[in-house]
Amino acid sequence: MSLTAGIVGLPNVGKSTLFNAITNQKILAENYPFATIEPNVGVVTVPDERMNKLKEMYNPDRFIPTAYEFTDIAGLVKGASQGEGLGNKFLSHIREVDAIVEVVRCFDDGKIIHVDGNINPIRDIETINLELAIADLDVINNRLERVAKKARTTKNKADLVEVEALEKAKKALAENKALRQVEFTEDEKKILKSYSFLTIKPIIYLANIKESELGNPDNEYVQQVKEYATKENAEVVSLCAKVEEELSELTKEEKKEMLEALGLEESGLDKLIQATYDILGLATYFTVGKDEVRAWTFKKGMNAKQCAGIIHTDFEKGFIRAEVISYDDLIEYGSELKVKEAGRARLEGKDYIMQDGDICHFRFNI
Repeated sequence: MSLTAGIVGLPNVGKSTLFNAITNQKILAENYPFATIEPNVGVVTVPDERMNKLKEMYNPDRFIPTAYEFTDIAGLVKGASQGEGLGNKFLSHIREVDAIVEVVRCFDDGKIIHVDGNINPIRDIETINLELAIADLDVINNRLERVAKKARTTKNKADLVEVEALEKAKKALAENKALRQVEFTEDEKKILKSYSFLTIKPIIYLANIKESELGNPDNEYVQQVKEYATKENAEVVSLCAKVEEELSELTKEEKKEMLEALGLEESGLDKLIQATYDILGLATYFTVGKDEVRAWTFKKGMNAKQCAGIIHTDFEKGFIRAEVISYDDLIEYGSELKVKEAGRARLEGKDYIMQDGDICHFRFNI
């Protein structure tokens, strides 16, 4: 399952430094606007201690954790929706992602250029979010008149639902409300999905702070971001992008030592990756054996047959059943055999809703 989180923000807020840390790739991260033009894409693994336990138990030939993509998108500026700063190109890159990580600079440093001359995180957020909203409004205005005229003529139910959904979206945007804050019906959601609206995508605000503030990350700027995020029920993650980049270059043991020295239990990136995984509505099931231990990403709410199809379309087409045990039961009883002996193994049909931590053997026939 290919899902992508896009890193956005104004120029010089730490996006590319953050991306370097996430993927440990050395992309361009210079101190001037538009150092990133084409989107850089990197795959990150989801930190999951369960995978380490399964690796110890099975000692597999192959060990494949679950992963998804982060895309570093060039800095947006005021007027991006009208093409300023190559804005339309950048906005098109955002349309292709499933969730947004909006990086906000929350520290003062006269050596680092800010496009607006001073630090004001709420102004920066509103600049980005306004451009996203204007871009969505342009899409709605270009479509609404045509579909409304068609709906009046044909009285087609789908057209009428589309008109209602677009009018609801237009009203919300005019009231300075992101579309992710609007309650749409299931039919409306299905219709709006094809538009790839920018403000409907789930969002995390990433507060980039100084290393000296890691022990007490809620500075005045971060508090402002949290107050803003509360209004749209969004999450805020604080980290120092520069420190995270340094951590990404260390061995596992060195990283642990540095985190202890900084007084941290886990890296900010681990928090960000997990938070992004969560807002995308993702969960993990496992397949295990001597040949391979592997984590598979699925959307919460998917059934066993659909999840089988993530491995291979033949698994879904010829699905018979899923043999399922829970990760917690496996750890408690110590082996698959003992889980079965305890009567905790299950045979599930195609309509079984998969749960995070399920360990599955799919049976199929083509």
